[in-house]
Amino acid sequence: MVQVKYFSGYIRNYKKLCTELGIALPLSREDRELQIITKGFEKWGTEIVDYLYGAFAFAVSDGDKVYCFRDQVGQKQMFYTTADGEFLCSGDIDEIASDPRVTKKLNRRMLQQYLFYGYPIGEETFYEDIYKLRPGHYAESDGTSVKLTRYWKPVFEPDHSKTVEDFAEEIRAVVDEIFDEERGDEQIPYKESFLSGGVDSSYLLAAGDAQAANTVGYEESGFDESELARHTAEILGKGFNVRKIGAQEYFDRIPTVIDKMGQPLGDASAVAFSIGCEAVRAHAGVVYSGEGIDEFFGGYNAHKRELPKEWTYLTCSHIMSEDFIKTFMLDYDENVSAEEPIAALWSEVQGQNPLAQKLTIDISLWLEGDIYLNTDRTSTACGIELHTPFSDLRLFNVARRIPAEYQFDGEQNKCVFRTAALAKLPFEVAFRKKVGFPVPIRMWLKNEKYNRPVAEKLFGETSKKFFDQETMRDMWNRYLGGEEFLWNRLYAIYAFLLWYDLKFR
Repeated sequence: MVQVKYFSGYIRNYKKLCTELGIALPLSREDRELQIITKGFEKWGTEIVDYLYGAFAFAVSDGDKVYCFRDQVGQKQMFYTTADGEFLCSGDIDEIASDPRVTKKLNRRMLQQYLFYGYPIGEETFYEDIYKLRPGHYAESDGTSVKLTRYWKPVFEPDHSKTVEDFAEEIRAVVDEIFDEERGDEQIPYKESFLSGGVDSSYLLAAGDAQAANTVGYEESGFDESELARHTAEILGKGFNVRKIGAQEYFDRIPTVIDKMGQPLGDASAVAFSIGCEAVRAHAGVVYSGEGIDEFFGGYNAHKRELPKEWTYLTCSHIMSEDFIKTFMLDYDENVSAEEPIAALWSEVQGQNPLAQKLTIDISLWLEGDIYLNTDRTSTACGIELHTPFSDLRLFNVARRIPAEYQFDGEQNKCVFRTAALAKLPFEVAFRKKVGFPVPIRMWLKNEKYNRPVAEKLFGETSKKFFDQETMRDMWNRYLGGEEFLWNRLYAIYAFLLWYDLKFR
């Protein structure tokens, strides 16, 4: 007998699946999703994941084994371990780490990798013997051993027989299909959307059924996109809400965000996203967000840069060099290489064009390790349901066939997606330069009014267990002296120390 042990997420194409599986509607969302997983697993077994569109992490038992699944690109979190003959899995790593049968111990290998990347990369976690189920994988266990199977991977196969406009039309058709499904869920009659100044969230708002847009803003004009967002919302005739964030509120919020994240994350935008989610929760239970487009279509400047042939592409984000970490981290392990989490994937993509290589790495590691960790854990902690329609696998299946030379035009990136957006947006919005919710923390952190709790962690007793204090002091003084680029290193270290004290004290 199949029993659902865990489910997190939402199934977007539920109507088609209910018809195919003989599930009578209407049902509550919880009941219909449980029935889809149960009957789908009975019919298709582990191939069930090939039929689901949406965001999901779930576990089922067939009486002999437990099978644990994570969606193709990793929108929802899933962690696992074995203890006392039982397979434990959950999207909340704290639930596993706090189980009395689990010995909670820091994984210093992950700390070393985290200092390089700024996020927990790959299948290891900050806890020894607790692992992250990678996107596009499922695990099966009898309680003592675990077998991992990779059921999906991003593969790019350029089709030169089609034009930019051909692909743009495909994108429009897929976006319409996705939102037809979203609109069709009568149990969610009201949705809102996040909106920045960029094309992704603007097209999301224009194409979808969200009735209002939401953004965050700052007094610091160079970091504030709220007026661009307001202008877009007005063009589209949508309601608009802006939540201004001040420095004190931001720093007060960091401990809560790091605690709920489950693992340290050096991405400072997570705190702003948390405040934004809380603001939306006052008037909506479901909100759209535009994650996925940059990684599917080549939206980052790193995707355009030529990489020396002898280099490995180490995702679009890394914040410290290995040489620096070696001087800074006590008990540095020479056997832990920054390239280690990338090596197998990098070997697989040799022979593909450079853009396909980079996008494969970013989809497989950066997108799920940083972006989705942030959005999933933060929205869940705020009690809001986040839908990411542009992360739908059907949209990737268009992106994977677009030739690399179609994606860039001079300084402009993801040009095919921008061309598709022209059907719903004016040119000035569709081709606006990417900004992407920047946070003024690099400025705020200099102010003694706000940085005292940070300094206390950086030079406190916990820090002395892990980091050379002379190097730490030098980095702090250089930052205060004007080397503003060091802010992200300091923030990432602070996030780790804060997390460690929350979880191990």
